Amino acid sequence: MKIFITGATGFIGKHLVNHLTTSGNNVTINLYGDESSPFDSGVGTYRLGKKTITEDIQFLADEQFDGIIHLASLYLTVHKPDEAVKLIDSNVRFSTYILECAAQAGISWFINTGTFWQNYQNADYSPVNLYAATKQAFESIARYYIETEQIRFVTLRLCDTYGPNDTRPKIFTLWERIARTGETLDMSPGEQLIDIAHVDDIVSAFALLASHLHSQHAEVKNGDVFAVNATERHTLKQLAALYEQATSTKLNINWEARPYRNREVMAPWENGVVVPGWKPKMDIENGIKSLI
Repeated sequence: MKIFITGATGFIGKHLVNHLTTSGNNVTINLYGDESSPFDSGVGTYRLGKKTITEDIQFLADEQFDGIIHLASLYLTVHKPDEAVKLIDSNVRFSTYILECAAQAGISWFINTGTFWQNYQNADYSPVNLYAATKQAFESIARYYIETEQIRFVTLRLCDTYGPNDTRPKIFTLWERIARTGETLDMSPGEQLIDIAHVDDIVSAFALLASHLHSQHAEVKNGDVFAVNATERHTLKQLAALYEQATSTKLNINWEARPYRNREVMAPWENGVVVPGWKPKMDIENGIKSLI
């Protein structure tokens, strides 16, 4: 397949590009602003939005991509007032720009990336934060393209993620630091359930969904929403104990020193449908060991 990927320089994006190229696919990535490509010359590059929309459409049409995997987004757990417009600009305006270009260029399919945070308290739609609301807004806009254009649009909603070489300020990164330094970390009571999937499982779901769209798999329909989840869920406290066991370290955590966040997700979304034929393979113990 010939695939165009946005957000390819991020944590999941890097793993996905490496997986797809190793599997023999032709990949071109979108670069934002002045960022440079972390990949070798075998991975093509382009910068959507640097030229006119007519030129961007022509580029996508000339390259004859089979599909687009859209990972790029601005992620903010809690936004400041001056960041609201930035979230909309990245996750709604720019996403719509890409989808418009793809539809006009005649690209066959488009995989969007969503989040479990669109489904607070397991609701069909209840955003945990403004980030999740912008993700839902783009899905609503995409309904127009689903109903009026030939492009097939599907969304893959992700749970929390982890894996090797993760520089994001995620929970395992914080725990690795305090295990190394011996410092104490203040945390909530830790009873919230965590659904966290290894990046290898995340990547395999994207790759399989792309393959299904390419082959026009009967069980993947235009507008479908799929989920990626872990093999099992643990409370944050249980996860800390598993981390200590898998890494043979001690975490100095001061439980109950901080309150739960506003709209804390105590139980992640449970109603998602996984990609046909996909299931997670990495259990949490081996996943944590892969970080070492």
